Amino acid sequence: MKRLLVAAAVVACAATAMLQAAPAAKPPRKAPPPPAGPDPARRSFERRAVEAAIWGMPAVSMAAFRKSLPGIGAEANQVIYFSKPLEPRHELLTANNNTPYVFSVLDTRSGPVVLEVPPAGDKVVLFGSAIDSWEVPLVDVGPTGDDAGQGGKYLFLPPGYDQEVPEGYLVVPSTTYFVHVALRPIIAQGGKLEDAVVTSKTLKVYPLVQAANPETRYVDAYPKPWKTLPVYDVTFFRDLAQVVKDEPAQEKDAAMLGLLASIGIEKGKPFDPTGETARGFDQAAREAYAAMQDYFITMGKGQLQVWPDRQWGGLNLTQKEGFTFVQNGILRVDERAGGFAFLGTWLPKKLGAASAYLTAVRDSTGKPLSGQKSYRLQVPADVPVRDFWSVIAYSLKTKSMIPNPIRAGLSSYDKPRMKMNADGSVDLYFGPRPPAGKETNWIPTDEDFFLMFRLYGPAEGFAESWKLPDVELMNGPQK
Repeated sequence: MKRLLVAAAVVACAATAMLQAAPAAKPPRKAPPPPAGPDPARRSFERRAVEAAIWGMPAVSMAAFRKSLPGIGAEANQVIYFSKPLEPRHELLTANNNTPYVFSVLDTRSGPVVLEVPPAGDKVVLFGSAIDSWEVPLVDVGPTGDDAGQGGKYLFLPPGYDQEVPEGYLVVPSTTYFVHVALRPIIAQGGKLEDAVVTSKTLKVYPLVQAANPETRYVDAYPKPWKTLPVYDVTFFRDLAQVVKDEPAQEKDAAMLGLLASIGIEKGKPFDPTGETARGFDQAAREAYAAMQDYFITMGKGQLQVWPDRQWGGLNLTQKEGFTFVQNGILRVDERAGGFAFLGTWLPKKLGAASAYLTAVRDSTGKPLSGQKSYRLQVPADVPVRDFWSVIAYSLKTKSMIPNPIRAGLSSYDKPRMKMNADGSVDLYFGPRPPAGKETNWIPTDEDFFLMFRLYGPAEGFAESWKLPDVELMNGPQK
């Protein structure tokens, strides 16, 4: 120890001597000149606006959905059902065309709201989830939900609600004032579309104060086009500012709310950019879109490879945390945006065995799927599903069904109308025109697209013993 102390003293003395012997310090260097181009304040605005858009993606998606309700004659605290399955004119993110969805937006700003769910029937089962304004799942509904298929009255409480709650309800405290409900009426053996519609119209939504004499208005969303998609220009930031205005601040978002204030989005203050500022927000929205698009299509980021020798991917999600995207103390902003909210909505709180999803953005050679080329997908006869399978082509640009008057997808329900192979498999075709004689097996794709293959009631561990073939290029560019 004495040797160490002596050594330390020697080093200290030597250092002191060196400092005393050192020449006078040179004057500090001047900071390098800023790079050519916009001033620092402008560059800061651009960076922060882009990151704010990526951070705010789930909230803006839900805000756009709420804003779309008047277009179909609907309001909050009503039941929005489909008398027929969705078509491409119903612009929702990666919705399927096999189910007549039922939606509701609950507005709890004036107090708790009740969602009354019927019990599962022999012909139709309702299941789905309710999410907050940031797409965080609050509760699951139906056989895999809190009512376990027995039906029940879900009572959604606004943030900070501290009044006495009556008995007989499944109580769900919400982190935001708006709650978004999406349910799927699944048709069982012997059931028909008409049964699903009737079941949807037994769902009830009403404020708790009307519980003694509840009334629910039903709106059929099928007849009209429905435009619910986010808009990637200054509108994106107007919607984000509305969310900041309407919803309570959450601790996990404190840092980003500070950055938002620096670009003019702050609770209690107006947000109405014009001129050059509005054009700056336009550009930021476009750059955020490009970043999320790149994340979505990149294998290993937005897509997790399901099989090492296939191009099929699965979404990069954080299901163990209840899809909050908060993992190990980190809010996974890119995963939440480019991995999901950019292209989807309504994750369940608990991921059950009801369905599984596979996504293809590339053909068997690894090249992106092009709307100007023709492709074939051979679906094997032994798809490991209890209920049915489905494949839908979505616009790579909008993440909604590709607009066309023919069809957006095909499923195992369509087998009686399709031409089948002798071994029970079926060849599906994608492209600007159908192969001769295969019109019933064709899904029109006249723009760049991606596919989502859904398995309803998948066998447990299906990906370990079964593989879906890749999408194969057929004839190259179409004239």
